[in-house]
Amino acid sequence: MEVRPAALRVDVNPTGADQVTQRAPVSGFAPIGVGIDMVDIERFGALLKRRGSAKRRLFAPEELAYTDTLANPVPSLAARFAAKEAVMKALGVGLGSFDWGDVAVWRNPGGAPSLIVRGRAAELADGAGVANWLVSLTHTDSIAAATVVACA
Repeated sequence: MEVRPAALRVDVNPTGADQVTQRAPVSGFAPIGVGIDMVDIERFGALLKRRGSAKRRLFAPEELAYTDTLANPVPSLAARFAAKEAVMKALGVGLGSFDWGDVAVWRNPGGAPSLIVRGRAAELADGAGVANWLVSLTHTDSIAAATVVACA
């Protein structure tokens, strides 16, 4: 079976501008790290209501552009937040190792999630030898979850 992970990565070019690139598909992968995280949707929604600036601090513009189109964006935002924490776990780093906006979940045209990794998160990934990411998101009425695999 051929595995073709699709990963987006934002690399900083010498001029300082972010540039989105898509990694070439590979016929296999070597896992470097795995992260999983779960978020209580009701508690997360309450946090977003209580702290009006939290959405802009926790999510990249491309994530908000998608979730702002949803009737109830909280489950999707909670799953995306879980993905950011799962990336930290896959890299073996703790909270504060990179800015929340350094990792974003992007929906490809078919609807499958991919990761955009930039800034300090990209530096940590490069240092760990990460070339590709696999990500899976899910949620019920009460819990959102994400699994992330960092691949060589």
